[in-house]
Amino acid sequence: MAKQDSVPHRQRRERRRRSDGERSRGAILDEAARLATVEGISGLSMSRLADAVGMSKSGLFAHFGSKEELQLATIETANGVFETEVLEPAEGATGGLDRLRRLTDSYLRYLEVENFPGGCFFASVLAEVDMQPGAVRDRLVAFLYDWLGRLEAAVGDAQREGDIDPGEDAGQLVFEIEAALFLANAQFVVARAPEPIERARRAIEQRIDAALTGTAPAAIRKRRAPSPDRAG
Repeated sequence: MAKQDSVPHRQRRERRRRSDGERSRGAILDEAARLATVEGISGLSMSRLADAVGMSKSGLFAHFGSKEELQLATIETANGVFETEVLEPAEGATGGLDRLRRLTDSYLRYLEVENFPGGCFFASVLAEVDMQPGAVRDRLVAFLYDWLGRLEAAVGDAQREGDIDPGEDAGQLVFEIEAALFLANAQFVVARAPEPIERARRAIEQRIDAALTGTAPAAIRKRRAPSPDRAG
C-alpha cells in the first residue's frame, strides 16, 4: 500500500515544485519589466536583477539561460500587461470608431495607473534598442507594428461603416493619434501630473471629431469610450 501511495505523492510534490517555479519566474519577470523602464532593457543583468528580487545569480540562471532569453521573456510579460490593460477593454466595441476611441482611452488609463515606473514599457525600451539589431529589437518592432496596425484597422472599419470620412488618410490619422499618446507618456513620466494625459485626450478627440463624416449621427459624434468607473 505504501508503494501505491508514493506515486501520487511524488506527483503532488512535482506539481508543487512546478507551481513554485512558475511563481518565482513570474515575480522575476514582473520586477524585470519595472526595472527595464527605469534602467533600460540592456541593463537587465543577471546580477542586478538578482539583487532586486533577493535571489542568487545561480538561482536566476535556473530560470533563464541567457540575458537575451531574460529580455525576451520580460517583453512577453509586459505585452501581457498591455493586452489586459489596453487591448481587452476594446474587445466589446460596437464598431471601428468605438474601438478606436476605446484603444486610445485605455492606453491613457494604462499610463495613469502607472503599471511601470518609467511609463509605457514599449515606448521606453523601443527608444533604447532602435539601433541595436537582434531578436529583442525585432520583437519590439513587431509589437509597434501590431499596435499601429490595430489603430489603422479601427480607422478603416470606421470609414467603411460611414463614421470617418473615407477621404481621410488612415495612416496619417493614426500617426497624429500616436504622436499625442507618445508625448503624453513622455510628459507624464516627467511631471507625474494628469495634465499631459488630459491634453492628449482632448487632442485625440478633437482630431477624431475633425475626421468624422458630416452625416455621422450626433450621438456618435459626441460619444466617448466609457471608463471602467463610468461603465454601466
